[in-house]
Amino acid sequence: METFCNNHSGESEITRRKKPMIDQESGDEKSENLGKKVDKMRKIILGIGFWVQGMRCFPWLGVSFFLKDGLKLDPSTLQILQVSANLPMVAKPFYGILSDSFYIFGQHRLPYIAIGAFLQALSWLAIAFVPTSSSSFLSITLYLLLGNLGASIVEVANDAIVAETGKQSSSSPKKPQASSGELQSFVWMASSIGGVLGNLLAGIAIDSTSPQTMFLLFGVLLTIQFVVSVSIHESSLDLPKTLSSTGIKRQLSELLVALKKPEISYSIAWFASSYAIIPALTGTMFFYQTQYLKIENSVLGISKVIGQVTMLLWGVLYNKHLKSVPPRKVIAAIQVAMAVLMVSDVLFVKGIYHTMGLPDSVYVAIFSGFIEVLCFFKILPFMILTAQLCPKGCEGSIMAFLMSAIALALMVSGYLGVMLASYVGVTANDFLGLPRGLLIQAAFTLLPLYWSSYIPDDANIKVKRKEN
Repeated sequence: METFCNNHSGESEITRRKKPMIDQESGDEKSENLGKKVDKMRKIILGIGFWVQGMRCFPWLGVSFFLKDGLKLDPSTLQILQVSANLPMVAKPFYGILSDSFYIFGQHRLPYIAIGAFLQALSWLAIAFVPTSSSSFLSITLYLLLGNLGASIVEVANDAIVAETGKQSSSSPKKPQASSGELQSFVWMASSIGGVLGNLLAGIAIDSTSPQTMFLLFGVLLTIQFVVSVSIHESSLDLPKTLSSTGIKRQLSELLVALKKPEISYSIAWFASSYAIIPALTGTMFFYQTQYLKIENSVLGISKVIGQVTMLLWGVLYNKHLKSVPPRKVIAAIQVAMAVLMVSDVLFVKGIYHTMGLPDSVYVAIFSGFIEVLCFFKILPFMILTAQLCPKGCEGSIMAFLMSAIALALMVSGYLGVMLASYVGVTANDFLGLPRGLLIQAAFTLLPLYWSSYIPDDANIKVKRKEN
C-alpha cells in the first residue's frame, strides 16, 4: 500500500512538472503564429507602400510630356516647375517628428500613410480631370506640390515602420519576426520592382494614351492604397508606442545634439554639397532627346527601366562585394564616374558616337538611364556610414534630416542647371551650347573631391562606434 502511494505520488509529481512545459510549448507556438501574422501584415503595408513609391515614375514621365507638349513650356521653365515641386520633401524631418509625437485614434503610422495616399490621389486625379486648356503653370505647380507633400508623408511613415521593426528584432532576437536586414531587402525589392514596372508601363503608355490617362490610373492606384491603409488597424503591426511626453521639443533637441557631432554634421554637409554644386541639365537633355533627336517615347521608357535595374544590381553588388571598402573610397569613385559619363554625354551630343556607328536611340536606351541614376548610387554607402555614426535613438531623425538635405541640394542643383543652360545659350530649338554646358557640369562634379576628407575613413568610424 505504501509502495502504491509512493508511485501514485511520483506520477503526480511528474505530471505537475510536465504540465508547465506543455503550457510553455503551447505559448511558444502561439507566439510564433502571432509573429508570422504580424510579419505578414507588415509586409502587406510596406510592400504596397514601397511598390507604389517606386511606381511614382509612371505618372512623372507623363508630366514631362504634358508640360512640354500640353502646356508648351520651354526646357528651363519645365525644369523650374519640376524642381520646385520637390519643396515638400525638404520638410521630411518635421513629418517624422509629427508622426512620432501625435497619435491619431491611438495610431501614429498608418493614419499618416492614409493621409499621404489621399493627398496624392487628390493631386493626380485633379490633374487628370482638369482640361489642358484650363491648366496653367501655377495650378499644375500647386497640384504637384500637393502630390509630393503626400508622397513625403508616406515615405517618412514607411521608413519609420522599417526602423521600428528593426529595433524590435535586434532587442528581441528570439522573436520569429523578420530581421531589419530582411525587411530592408524586402522594401528595397518592392521599390525597385515598382520602379522597373512603372518606367516600363510609362514607356508603353506614353505612346498609346494621353498623360491625363496615366495620371488617372495612378490616382486610382493611390486610392486603393488609401483604402488598404484605413482598413487595417495599426495594432496588427505590433509597433512600439512612444511616450507622448517625448514631444517635439525633446526630439528636436536630440536631433540637434546629434548634429553637433562634427563627424555627422561635416559628412552630411559634404554629401549635400556634392549634389548641390552640380548644375543639373535634366530638362535640357529631355528636350534634346525628344525635340531635337526625335527619340521615340518607348526608348525613353526603356532607358529609365535600365536605370532602375542598375540601381537594383548596385544594391546587390554593394552588399556582396563592397561593404568592406571604406565609404569614402566608394563615394569618391562614384563621383569620378559621374564626371566621366558627363564627358561621354559631350561626345554623344557632338555626334561622335553616331559617326562611329552607335545609333542615338541605343545610347539613350542604355547609357542615359544609367547616367541619370548614377548620382543616387552614393546614397547606399553614405546611409550605412551615417547609421554607424549615429548615436543610439537618433537614427530615424538623422536619416530624415539627411534625406531632406538631399532634397534641398537637388533643388539647388536644378536651379543652377537652369542658370547654366541660360549662360551657354541653350533653348528649346538651339542646343549648340549644350556640349560646353556638359563640360562645365563635369568640372563642378569633380570639385567636391577636394574636401572629401570631411567623410570619415574606416578607422574613424570604428572609433566613433565605440564611443557611441
